[in-house]
Amino acid sequence: MRIITGTARGCRLKTPKGEATRPTADRIKESLFNILGRRVEEARVLDLFAGTGALGLEALSRGAASALFVDEKTASLIEENAAKTRLLEHAEVVRADALRVLARLGALGRSFDLIFCDPPYRRGLWEKALSSVDRGGLLTPDGCMIVEHGTEEALPALQNLRCVREEIYGRTTQLRFFTRAAKGEEENPDDQGCMLGEF
Repeated sequence: MRIITGTARGCRLKTPKGEATRPTADRIKESLFNILGRRVEEARVLDLFAGTGALGLEALSRGAASALFVDEKTASLIEENAAKTRLLEHAEVVRADALRVLARLGALGRSFDLIFCDPPYRRGLWEKALSSVDRGGLLTPDGCMIVEHGTEEALPALQNLRCVREEIYGRTTQLRFFTRAAKGEEENPDDQGCMLGEF
């Protein structure tokens, strides 16, 4: 696993032993950031279930202003990778349950331009995190939340976010991109699909 481009281009990230952490594959990460394009520049980033920190660090390498990394188990690893990539001064690492942190951030009025959410598959975590961001107003008006999850998983009902793009990789991985809904354009609670549009 490596940083693809930017100030830390080519830097290899340390990954934990075992299968407890499932890092996003480089090819998926490259596709994701190609889609985001210049949205990354000067962005305030929130990396949930951050694992190795690969997504947030890639964003920092590409010019994001700051990144808040949240993971209950791998905070030390993220700090080590942030130091290795010389991006530590732009990183804040929190060792805590991501869902509890989301509730706290909402209460503090924090907001982010990019939110990455890549929890373990099929545990109901991405749905809870997405619903929390939807309710908590954590995404800026022009921001984007990217969720990685298993295929064939339905969207929860949303009030303030809309799904604008879907990408499927192989048989197991799906990315969904969410933005703030314009007034009168909220997700239909009965529509569990993606309202595909320009992104």
